[in-house]
Amino acid sequence: MFKINEVLSYDGKQFRVLSLLGEQLVWIDINDSRAFPTLVFTQDLQLAIENETLTRTEDPFADQAFASPEPGSANQTRRDKNYGIIRNIIEDPEFHDAKIRAARIKTVLATQKISKPHVYKLLRRYWQRGQTPNALLPDYKNSGAKGKKRNANKNKLGRPREHTPGVGAIIDEQTERLFRIAIDRHLLKDRGCSFPYAHRRFKTLYENYFPDIPESEMPTIRQMRYFYEREYGLVKKLKKRTPKIEYNKDVRQLTSTANANTLGPGSRYEIDATIADIYLVSDSDRRDIVGRPVIYFVKDVFSRMIAGLYVGFENPSYAAAIQSLSVAMTDKVQFCKEYGFDISDEDWPTVGLPDAILADRGELLGHQIESLESCFSVRIENTPPYRGDAKGIVERSFKTIQAEFKPFAPGVVGKTLVKKRGGKDYRLDAKLSVTEFKKIIISSVLTHNRFDVLDKYDREPDMPPDLPMTPLSIWNWGIQHRTGRLRNAPEEAIRISLLPRTKATISDLGLSVFGVYYTSPEIIEHGWLHRAKEVRRPVGLTTAYDPASADTVYLFPTKETGEYWPCRLTPRSREFAGASFWDVWRTKKEQKKAVAKSRLQKEAEQRKHEEFVAETIRQAEKRSPHTSDAPDAERIRGIRPNKETEKQKERHPLNAPAKQISAPAGKTIPFKGVEQESYEYPDFIDELFGDEDT
Repeated sequence: MFKINEVLSYDGKQFRVLSLLGEQLVWIDINDSRAFPTLVFTQDLQLAIENETLTRTEDPFADQAFASPEPGSANQTRRDKNYGIIRNIIEDPEFHDAKIRAARIKTVLATQKISKPHVYKLLRRYWQRGQTPNALLPDYKNSGAKGKKRNANKNKLGRPREHTPGVGAIIDEQTERLFRIAIDRHLLKDRGCSFPYAHRRFKTLYENYFPDIPESEMPTIRQMRYFYEREYGLVKKLKKRTPKIEYNKDVRQLTSTANANTLGPGSRYEIDATIADIYLVSDSDRRDIVGRPVIYFVKDVFSRMIAGLYVGFENPSYAAAIQSLSVAMTDKVQFCKEYGFDISDEDWPTVGLPDAILADRGELLGHQIESLESCFSVRIENTPPYRGDAKGIVERSFKTIQAEFKPFAPGVVGKTLVKKRGGKDYRLDAKLSVTEFKKIIISSVLTHNRFDVLDKYDREPDMPPDLPMTPLSIWNWGIQHRTGRLRNAPEEAIRISLLPRTKATISDLGLSVFGVYYTSPEIIEHGWLHRAKEVRRPVGLTTAYDPASADTVYLFPTKETGEYWPCRLTPRSREFAGASFWDVWRTKKEQKKAVAKSRLQKEAEQRKHEEFVAETIRQAEKRSPHTSDAPDAERIRGIRPNKETEKQKERHPLNAPAKQISAPAGKTIPFKGVEQESYEYPDFIDELFGDEDT
């Protein structure tokens, strides 16, 4: 029932079982400095257990059994020496008998230069601390009270000075408070501040509090450093000296892995963008340097497979993010074929909707992405501000992909633009065109997905040992053995759901989006373009638009359903046919500037015109007689004859227009057997005034 070395609690004391002797056992009080092994009947202890006066308890010296002193150290030497002194005593089966134990101790004292109290001290330590050689280790770890604060009364702590004049300062609570102010203000907040600088700032503060203290009696830098090492642990130093954003992103400990919260392929996608470290040239004219492109990646967390991408010159924004998401959720065969890569569906199988998308704040934050959430139940997750490490899976991909072309590609960004003697601006080395760079990125993605070995991947417990740790292999294994499979949806519906939304108005001119007019058969059928007063047009309409094409927008007539109407440009806005909305916005902005400039000119000319009219009126009033000899009725009757007189003046021969001399028309000779065509100016009456409803 009882075991050797277990600790029992009885009557408020702790006893260690040293030996089992049938109906009796030997134990010793582990906390009594004068204790000896004693015999006790097992039956009495069983009865105490039943009466709940005896219980088993934890061994307070259990950790000492696992101590491992350095070979050749003072701890090991002292332990082995102590064990050799008492070895013959503790190995005697009758060690609990006082007479036999006394005889053994007498033999040890005769052969060893050691005192009897010291032998008893070693025996008690051995029995009380677990009956192992490590129980005889000296308690050096308790020496010196490491890390504990010393209290100085009247005398300075530490050794006295030998060379520096003066006695030195006593570090009291007021001095420690000033230490802490100087450390927190200078050393921990300013990463470039040295410890001597912080100590000098402390001495300035100390001198303001104690102006009569000489320089030799001020606290030294060693005293301040001792306080710093004692009071400020490593974690506290890192938190204080590292900005909060940088600490959370780059310094703090990691408590889990990205795979811990993913159920399988498609469980979570991460999306992020970066500006490539290379300058490109135009496809149309290689002499034109077009700058550094933006790369977007959409990556599956579970398999590390890159599901979608975007390479272009749109700034990191929703407009660029939706293009990479569209690639991620649709078939890639045609996409790769456009750039000369023939792949099968099995080579890039990430087609469908994921369960969640993790993105930065801003790109997928707001009403623009609500349709994807509400229509297809895709959960949108946004990282906290300045926490790029929250998307570590996709963040790492940018460095890996760019490392494949940076060592030897021309136009790669260097450390500085300052040209040394004989140097050259790296931007002028650009040689790759936009399309060529896209091909390089697509090839890198295909290679990564199919062949990259993820040697640091944290495997699932049930993954087979022979599973190739490539993204494609992990994806295929997860599809068969895990949940989170991508959900299918029509590609056109996905694309429209990803498009950005904007408000639109409707009038008799058509559906107005950014000042461009559209129409559709549904709008005409509802009669919203008719000009009658009875027409009631809807307000607060929402449309989806593709920033890359202004030819078509998608009107959502009702908010409760996902129904949409494709609307195309009307002849009124034919100037924007084939343009993008970026072209529309730029053109509209230039048009508004031109209109504003013309209005300023018109206002100036309008003022001149109004001044001319007013002056002419004043002159006319000045020339007009104030009174007339003829009565008013006679003047009114003379209006008609006066009008005839003015008409005859207009018809005077000097004012008649010159006569036009018309040449005789030439004779047209038709070809034989060919019907003669009419060369008259065409008549567009039917097209201008035809009924559009028929």
